[in-house]
Amino acid sequence: MESKTSIVIGLALLVFIGLFVWGYIGNGGSTASVQGVNQTSAMQTMLRTSATVFDFGTISMKNGLVTKEFTVTNPTERDITVTTLVTSCMCTAAYFVLPDGTAKGPFGMPGMGSVPPVREVIEAGASRIVRVVYDPNAHGPAGVGRIDRFVELTDASGGALEFEIMANVTP
Repeated sequence: MESKTSIVIGLALLVFIGLFVWGYIGNGGSTASVQGVNQTSAMQTMLRTSATVFDFGTISMKNGLVTKEFTVTNPTERDITVTTLVTSCMCTAAYFVLPDGTAKGPFGMPGMGSVPPVREVIEAGASRIVRVVYDPNAHGPAGVGRIDRFVELTDASGGALEFEIMANVTP
């Protein structure tokens, strides 16, 4: 009887570990460091942008979604692969805009569903757009007031570029 119980417990433990590894691999094998998600400091990326912070000012819930586009440039002489794009809250979505104008995404908050890897290359000297969309209605009536949200783009070397959006949300 004890050996059967040990076998069942061992199998259950093996299944649990397998699911954990499967989830880690499915998330691109990386951890996000968007504000508070991972306390380790992110490495510096070679990607550049002219602005990392944008304040929408006062926005109304009744007017719906607001969008800000950040331009990301690869000033190096080698291609850089973007691996992940994550947000700090489910109320925020991020899109990686491809050279043909189509957008890959939405990319969201880790831990709140699957966040697929970006796996796109920014060629040497080229630029891409990271489109950030904020939904002021996502938190319902309790979502009024000052908000501060983050989006993090990570490259294959582990370097990260963080964008911040702010707003004062009114009903």
